[in-house]
Amino acid sequence: MFELAEHIVVHTVEESIRLLPFLFVTYLMMEFLEHHTGKKAQDRIRKAGKLGPIWGGLLGIMPQCGFSTAASSLYAGRVITVGTLIAVYLSTSDEMLPIMISEAVPASTIARILIVKVLIAMISGLLIELVLVRVLKKKEKDMDIHTVCEEEHCSCEDGMLVSALRHTIHIFGYILLVTLILNTAIELIGEETLTRFFTGIPVLGEMIAALVGLIPNCASSVVITELYLAGMIGAGAMMAGLLVNAGVGILVLLRLNRNWKQDSRIIGMLYGLGVFWGVVIQAAGIAF
Repeated sequence: MFELAEHIVVHTVEESIRLLPFLFVTYLMMEFLEHHTGKKAQDRIRKAGKLGPIWGGLLGIMPQCGFSTAASSLYAGRVITVGTLIAVYLSTSDEMLPIMISEAVPASTIARILIVKVLIAMISGLLIELVLVRVLKKKEKDMDIHTVCEEEHCSCEDGMLVSALRHTIHIFGYILLVTLILNTAIELIGEETLTRFFTGIPVLGEMIAALVGLIPNCASSVVITELYLAGMIGAGAMMAGLLVNAGVGILVLLRLNRNWKQDSRIIGMLYGLGVFWGVVIQAAGIAF
């Protein structure tokens, strides 16, 4: 037993440490994008009007610090619509991008995943707008801009180098922990058994992955991405989990938008859309 534990720990540490330089370089590039495009992207969504879901889906995919957080704050102030908010949530992927880059996933594969997420986000956001406005005749409240001023920040003001280093250390801890749990589970339960758990019953894998993705923490996207890269979940479950993975944006929504019924409906729609599109992708046999 001791030898098995030692093997798991050593393998986990070796597997995680080799990702450090790639993570740092990736986050450094992301910080550069954040400092040069973050405010412009938020302004673009704010002024988009009926085209909000299109811009939300397109700009939400950008590797920016706290983009879903900004969208939640803007929605709480009724600066953007619920369709735009959902589009941003579906498009956001939290830690998927840096992990896939650090794991040397082919650029073509990453591009296909991002494109599909953007398209799903746009389509879903526009459909929500269509149903709420045209069919159910729902009307958004007037803008309450003081709520937006309470927007939470993600401490990205300390300079690109320091912020990139902080993000690298932070996510490395998650990767180390998640990898340790996964390696232990694989050794004790067996990779085939775990894979059958997610793929043996139709739709169940997508439902479980989406539940994990809803957890407002970096660890959820790390878990889903690592499971997919390990071949333990399919493209449908991976997409279901990452589509609903809006990070801390959901927490900010709950804090600023003091309407629990409305918040519950938004989270319910997000979960339902994630499972639906995940099932569609799995049933269609789409591979990335």
